[in-house]
Amino acid sequence: MSSASRFHRVAAIGATLAVTAFGVAACGSNDSSSSSNSAASGGSSGGSKALKVAVLLPDTQSSVRWETADRPLLQQAFKSAGVPVEIQNAQGDKSTQQQQAEQAITNGAKIILLTNLDSGSGAAIENTAKARGVKVIDYDRLTLKGKADYYVSFDNVKVGELQGQGLVNCLGQSGVAKPRIAELNGSPDDNNATLFAKGYNSVLDPMYKDGKAVKVADQSVPDWDNQQALTIFEQMLQKTSNKVDAVLAANDGLANSVVSALKSRKLHQLPVTGQDATTQGLQNILNGDQCMTVYKAIKKEADAAAKLAISLSKGTQPPAGLVNGQSDDGTRQVPSVLLTPVAVTKDNIKDTVLADGFVKREELCAGKFATACQKAGI
Repeated sequence: MSSASRFHRVAAIGATLAVTAFGVAACGSNDSSSSSNSAASGGSSGGSKALKVAVLLPDTQSSVRWETADRPLLQQAFKSAGVPVEIQNAQGDKSTQQQQAEQAITNGAKIILLTNLDSGSGAAIENTAKARGVKVIDYDRLTLKGKADYYVSFDNVKVGELQGQGLVNCLGQSGVAKPRIAELNGSPDDNNATLFAKGYNSVLDPMYKDGKAVKVADQSVPDWDNQQALTIFEQMLQKTSNKVDAVLAANDGLANSVVSALKSRKLHQLPVTGQDATTQGLQNILNGDQCMTVYKAIKKEADAAAKLAISLSKGTQPPAGLVNGQSDDGTRQVPSVLLTPVAVTKDNIKDTVLADGFVKREELCAGKFATACQKAGI
């Protein structure tokens, strides 16, 4: 074969591989999960080259936050810093997330910001990254037995404590002497769900032990799936003959499934907890269908993660005081940024999520919720 023919053959193979790689990167994507490539049109300040960052988000099923809050916040932070970034969402598919990670590394990413779908698949991604000299920041969810350089999240045991105490406070207002409590936990393969449960059980278990309350049901919801949560809670009601006085629901999506089940059976409102301070959760609180949620200032979390990734990208030290703790991943202590969550009830919606601009009043108080907002002084 002549050198010219060999050249044309190699070029053709290269073109085919490029098309194939593009197909893998696009696999499973849609308008809400497609990658966002932003090389910061303004360029890096001072002319120095910043290393590329890849952000791997998990889904839209466990929470709407990943697309409505995290994506735009992270996109803007990296753009402002002049750091090239690629943001993708695996839409709940572990193999897709692994493909996205591998493709991002092939495309030149040197830092990965990872929200894993579970620790097993997350650890596989981190092992691959480590072997190829790529730094990893666990974002919101710690990867057990992983290789993360940093972890950024909230104090998730504290989140659970706030939920447990919130439920106790709401039960105190309901006047039930020995409440029958159902626990609707998060996904069993999400380490955060384990930490939340550790927190709320530290509050509720002593009550069960002392006979001040009775646990009538306790079940985890695979993949935080709200439809499965609805089925699970309907089964709880069936098994207890509707005799449930309160529900510890691990987030607002699960809480809304509880509310839907109660309404479909025409049962009265119960104290129900939540988490994430979603618009829907807050509206349920205003309506009296949910008694509290936990506000995690996602902007602070995204900003902290972006600052760490930007420092790694530009070869500088993280801002002083940003890393404020360590987290045990099962094999080692991971340097961590642990932020403080806040309990939200009807009484402080105005002073927390609205004051921070986390939720817009016009969205919260739209339509039939206008009257409830007015009554709450919002």
